[in-house]
Amino acid sequence: MDATRTIVETVGKLRQRRTAPLVLELDLTEGLSEGPPADPVTALLSMRKARLAEVLSGLRRARKDPRVTALIVKIGGNPLGLGMVQELRTAVVKLRAAGKRTVAFAETFGEFGAGTVPYYLASAFERVYLQPSGDVGLTGVALEQRFLRDALAKAGVQYQIGQRHEYKTAANTYTQNHMTDAHRESAGRIAESVTEQIVAGVAEGRGLDPERVRELIDQGPFIGSEAVEAGLVDGLKYRDEVYAETVDDGAHLLYVSRYAKSALSGRLPHPGAATVALVHGNGMIRLGRSGRSPLGGGGAIGSDTICAALRSARRDEKVKAIVFRVDSPGGSYVASDAIWREVVLARRAGKPVIVSMGDVAASGGYFVSMAADVIVAQPGTLTGSIGVFGGKPVVGELLGKLGVVTESVAEGANAGMFSPSTTFSDDQWERVNAWLDRIYDDFVGKVAQGRDLTKERAHELARGRVWTGADARAAGLADELGGLEDALALARRRAGLPGDAPVRTYPRMHPLERLRPPESSEDKSAALARVRLEAWGPLARMAGQLGLPAYGPLVLPGYWTIR
Repeated sequence: MDATRTIVETVGKLRQRRTAPLVLELDLTEGLSEGPPADPVTALLSMRKARLAEVLSGLRRARKDPRVTALIVKIGGNPLGLGMVQELRTAVVKLRAAGKRTVAFAETFGEFGAGTVPYYLASAFERVYLQPSGDVGLTGVALEQRFLRDALAKAGVQYQIGQRHEYKTAANTYTQNHMTDAHRESAGRIAESVTEQIVAGVAEGRGLDPERVRELIDQGPFIGSEAVEAGLVDGLKYRDEVYAETVDDGAHLLYVSRYAKSALSGRLPHPGAATVALVHGNGMIRLGRSGRSPLGGGGAIGSDTICAALRSARRDEKVKAIVFRVDSPGGSYVASDAIWREVVLARRAGKPVIVSMGDVAASGGYFVSMAADVIVAQPGTLTGSIGVFGGKPVVGELLGKLGVVTESVAEGANAGMFSPSTTFSDDQWERVNAWLDRIYDDFVGKVAQGRDLTKERAHELARGRVWTGADARAAGLADELGGLEDALALARRRAGLPGDAPVRTYPRMHPLERLRPPESSEDKSAALARVRLEAWGPLARMAGQLGLPAYGPLVLPGYWTIR
């Protein structure tokens, strides 16, 4: 009898839980993951992070779920990129429009530091609460660049780098001691465009005049009471007070990502149903497989992995359209070109390809995107940077100061061309520039082809310049402003699928497949990311990122994080 009573009580609680009001939670303390982990190390490091796609899917479902009454989001100090923030803001605004309560809570929006972008996210919510000891670091947008040329020269290090063209400023950190006119122009317009977006969003969310928001930005940062008086927050409350006010008696708390996965949110798609493929490309672009160095340094887009995923989706008869999510500052030209080719082949196969840009889709990130049917970017996405640079650091003088003697034996006039011990000869520098000219010409030509522009107009928009998504759309480098959910909806429409057609992440495989060596280059498991344990490769790549002698042409990241 006791066992029967326990079963009956358990079933009763489950039924009650299924019908109880739901208050969804989202904790952004650890940030969000852009896509699924590409390797075991990344999987471990991102265990505590929700995935953006799951959060967006959950909030979309919540709009039509009568059980969901409210959303509470804790905005933490771990910075989110501007593109991701705009994805979340759009989802929150739509949830508000559906009649759900939306509440943002933060212990602080910048503890003695900038908090403009976190507050920009909070301003989309119906109610914004701040811990009494917190502050609102609404201070505007600043892009700061440090120049190391003179410091490196004192140490005996010289950089020989060619670039195409004047706006391709990623290497300026090492080759200049100040902002060039083109550099300042580009950075100034980015700051201006982002500020326009933030001012408009805060003004709309808080019911303030845009000019008043600009005045407040110039007056920030604010202590809590000042923020309340200015209308930036609705009250000073601790977490328990926020939850007591928002969560009604009998309501059930549930994380958004759990809600998205729950069987209560909808039925699993039929295995044979027509579907949209979602392919994620996050990080620097390189040849080989996606993953990360076992010594750290973040994730990378491997051309083998992404090409195999696109091929798999192209050949799958159930896949009717492809959404390619790109969040990358660029990288290898050859790897980018391989991925570009697979996008072209997917379109030739009659499958619409929609690119959804994240925080950054610049240089190689734009290269892999430009052949898509439609490019969807957030207003704050950093994109474009259609150009190239390459060269090497020369550390011969530094090695001499340290007492390091370098000798070499070579066969071939240019065998030691990429040695960091000596500068390029005139003939070698001519070859470097021929290489840069070829890449730039190919890049611009493919932009013109993919975006239906003349080559002259493509060059005018290129020259290495970085644009915000809003400016890129105005220039014709992007088609629509929006996020991942918009791209998925567009893909469904282009393929003639219903609005709730399922989405599958590619490549599709069981986690245990990670342990199995591929059978051939066409084996789907070849797209899996594996942890590389070779010692030299990761060390060399890390050295290159730090500006130390590594191998071949140097790839230098050169994009700002807007906070």
